[in-house]
Amino acid sequence: MSGALANIRVLDLTRVLAGPYCTMILGDLGAEVIKVEAPGGSDETRKWGPPFQNDVSAYYLCANRNKKSITVDLKSDEGISVIKELVKESDVIINNFKSGTMQRFGLDYETLAELNSRIVYCSITGFGETGPNKDMPGYDFIIQAMSGLMSITGDEESGPQKLGVAITDILTGLYACIGIQGALLERTVSGKGQKLDISLYDTAVSSLVNIGSNYLMSGKIPTALGNNHANIVPYQTFQTLDGEMVIAVGNDHQFSALCSILGKPEYGVDERFRTNPDRVEYREILVPLLQDIFSTEPTAYWQIKCHENNIPCGPIQNIEEVANDPQLHARDMFIDYEHPTAGAIKMIGSPLKLSRTPVTVKHHPPDAGEHNEDILTQLGKKNNFRR
Repeated sequence: MSGALANIRVLDLTRVLAGPYCTMILGDLGAEVIKVEAPGGSDETRKWGPPFQNDVSAYYLCANRNKKSITVDLKSDEGISVIKELVKESDVIINNFKSGTMQRFGLDYETLAELNSRIVYCSITGFGETGPNKDMPGYDFIIQAMSGLMSITGDEESGPQKLGVAITDILTGLYACIGIQGALLERTVSGKGQKLDISLYDTAVSSLVNIGSNYLMSGKIPTALGNNHANIVPYQTFQTLDGEMVIAVGNDHQFSALCSILGKPEYGVDERFRTNPDRVEYREILVPLLQDIFSTEPTAYWQIKCHENNIPCGPIQNIEEVANDPQLHARDMFIDYEHPTAGAIKMIGSPLKLSRTPVTVKHHPPDAGEHNEDILTQLGKKNNFRR
């Protein structure tokens, strides 16, 4: 069965996370993805660890399935020639070099569009290709700091905190994937490709959503609220008798139901707590009252009570608990696969569930240059590049 993006060829000149994450999604959807690295393998994540399995990095495995790999030297005329030949037969080319690098290679959009007017050209950089910071390198941690995300993560005691994963890389990969598919869809009408200029900084700022909107409307600088919500109460973590859980009360009806199961129906009609704006205003009074009650029973007890009354809640799980969650296994979110170098590996599956063109894993995350012979021979080129 063909994937949704079957017959689309993607030339992937990216490394680390944002770009590879984007191209992995395209590959999951059925596109042919050719990962291009320098001889010996230039994706830094191949060396990031531990853990390693037979010298294969778990980090590299997380974002590189459903790809083929070739190694070419972009500093040589022969290497540039290979890329240009591949562009003629590709639909998408994506890179995350620093701004200006592709121009120095002679692989800028204008040059490649002359070879293939239908090419969709995606550039991922830290700060975009315009503006005073366009030449600055972009790293997720720095972008989280500069974008305001860290200023609203953590609490007064912890100070600014980054998210536990490289969230701006991940979101940028998703935006790039959306933009590429949009450009491919538009191409069916115009017959022409176009250039996408995607930046980590732009993406991170766009992810401020309601917090950013709150500031733009009020002029009030948001502060870190820890696990509390800026606009909804109670929407946070609570300590229970044996652990910690999240309660996510999204409306006044749910709050009234919560008060009933807590044995305090009077809180639901208290003028200080009756509506969400009231609860936000008086959160410093309300939350300790609720916390005192939650601490009297274990998490499982409150889960049952909340579920019975349609109150959104959930336990805080560690990664081992997530990996053993039967719901995720029912959704095929963990994949067993055989890698030629690493051996038996496990990968996190795709959240994309398509009824007619389901996501499949057709290719393991490739070793560097694993497909040199096949792809270069198809181009009529000699394989002069070491793996």
